[in-house]
Amino acid sequence: MCGRFAMDKETDELIREFVISEGFANIGSWRPAWNLAPTDPVPIVIESVKGDDGPVRRLELAQWWLTPTWSKVLKLKAPMFNARAETAASKASFKASVASKRAVIPATGYYEWRTDADGTKTPYFIQLPGEIIGMAALYSWWADPSKANDDESRWHLTATILTSDAVDQLVGIHDRNPVPLPRDWWDHWLDPTIVGDQDLLDEAVRAALPLAETLEFHEVAPVKGDGPELIAPLD
Repeated sequence: MCGRFAMDKETDELIREFVISEGFANIGSWRPAWNLAPTDPVPIVIESVKGDDGPVRRLELAQWWLTPTWSKVLKLKAPMFNARAETAASKASFKASVASKRAVIPATGYYEWRTDADGTKTPYFIQLPGEIIGMAALYSWWADPSKANDDESRWHLTATILTSDAVDQLVGIHDRNPVPLPRDWWDHWLDPTIVGDQDLLDEAVRAALPLAETLEFHEVAPVKGDGPELIAPLD
């Protein structure tokens, strides 16, 4: 699973990294963060089609906790910050997003906790040193039913991170890891004109495997507060 991650890039860096279309970066007062948790607003990269101009790539802020369009409340009781790549296409909460609302969530790295036999939890920071991890994700627009149709504030962008079975070197920490898409897969994954299904999810996991096998990790201090010191190796 992925329950906390870091994103230490400024808006301009993300625009350059993901080649965001001019005028389509809408992440407001975003600032780098090293302790992003479920329900926090996080930067995501999506593509949408407007008119006959073809897909437009956008950088947006989304709640990290996907809310399907049919939900009556913004935050469901079930944990919706991760989606299993093996089953997402068949789940009512995710299948519409698999079909046409796929995203990339950029991360400097993510945290995972190893649970020892005595119940002790040891935090690790997992990363691709010097590179952004483009985590495969899904998104959904949720409309607040309590607000008028013409009220722009009724719309909430929400997202979830796809996970798969952990690669061998990470199994000792946790049995799941995010799906880190290679750069040459970003365009294909984001393309809203491609109708996604379970085959696409399986293909993405296979494409991500070589990159996942290069992930590195180190133990860190307890993940509390925020700041670059959180990802520093424990002395």
